[in-house]
Amino acid sequence: MREDITSIPVSEVFEPKDGCPICRMRNLLENRMAEYITGAAMMEPDVRIETNKLGFCIDHYRMILKQRNRLGVALILETHLEEMEKAVFKGLPVLGKPAASQAKTALERTETCFICKQVDWAMERMLATVCRLWENEREFRNLFDEQEALCLPHFALLAQTAERCIAKKNRTDFVKAASALAQKYCTELRADVSHFCKMFDYRNGGDDADWGNSKDAVERAIWFLSGREP
Repeated sequence: MREDITSIPVSEVFEPKDGCPICRMRNLLENRMAEYITGAAMMEPDVRIETNKLGFCIDHYRMILKQRNRLGVALILETHLEEMEKAVFKGLPVLGKPAASQAKTALERTETCFICKQVDWAMERMLATVCRLWENEREFRNLFDEQEALCLPHFALLAQTAERCIAKKNRTDFVKAASALAQKYCTELRADVSHFCKMFDYRNGGDDADWGNSKDAVERAIWFLSGREP
């Protein structure tokens, strides 16, 4: 992983008060990696060895395709397919144990992703920094408390990280602060989804119908529950 990815100041990720800061952190890392992998890194032998072996998940295949470098993606795929053919189909495709072994290898090789691996590595360290800043800097605690929300997956991830990175005497307060952000948003979101449902009652229709904040409630609920925008 490059220095410019792992050294992104965590405080900058928390400065906006819009949505989940950990989602912003992950999105920033993923976008940097997608640009990196379809740019200069495409011709770096050590990187290509890894992409040939690991490939990408469907989310990150979509992301690198959006970089508008189809030739670069094709070159990556060319050598990845060559590696996959050797790894999966080595030997004769006969019935019995060899075929079962091929299927097992194919499943294992299609469940890996170069970008996921790199982002997970960077996220682990950045989340540890979040915990350290919260524990040691009052200003960052205030910044943390001012966030609009934490999605459920990232609330859980922060709580897990706190188990490793925050002293026991401070851990409960940190998890309570994270829980408060997630719960507050969940309560507001549940009301918006309920309002959205009620608006389909004929009594609530008309040109002057008041949808409040409910029009995008379905999409926001999916994001809150999954950590990904639908």
